[in-house]
Amino acid sequence: MEIKGKRVFLLVEDRYQVLELWYPLIRLREAGATVTVVGPEGGRVYKSGNGYEITADASAADIRVQEYDGVVVPGGYAPDLMRRNPAMIALVRDAYNQGKVVAAICHAGWMLASAGIIRGRKVTSFYSMKDDMINAGAIWLDEPVVRDGCIITSRKPEDLPFFCVEIIGALSGK
Repeated sequence: MEIKGKRVFLLVEDRYQVLELWYPLIRLREAGATVTVVGPEGGRVYKSGNGYEITADASAADIRVQEYDGVVVPGGYAPDLMRRNPAMIALVRDAYNQGKVVAAICHAGWMLASAGIIRGRKVTSFYSMKDDMINAGAIWLDEPVVRDGCIITSRKPEDLPFFCVEIIGALSGK
């Protein structure tokens, strides 16, 4: 499946889970999407929990959601840092409200909960977040990937192939 012409922004903050950021970034680019890495500050270097570096292309405050087709939020400890930034939360909420693809893996469900977009929605996450997701009003399922409307969630790095196939399918209109 190709998604040439689609634009996605991928959120980043320090302590991101390396595979959960790089795998979707590379896979979406391979499929033809333009992926913009967005952090609290554009041009800043962010480090994974293992010390891998990535530079944000843009700051959250500079992104116009209407110019994109979706957002991907990687896990790790980064989502806990992201949700302390109102501009980062607003991007996720705005993407959801505009019907864009909103994809979150592992601990990234914290961002969906903080954005207030999972009440009544079927989701998954890393198993230790089950209570957090249920307390935010979600219907939690233990499955490799769950798609409910424009929200796509996944549990852990081992589920990345399923997660990326679902994101690419959603972006291609399937």
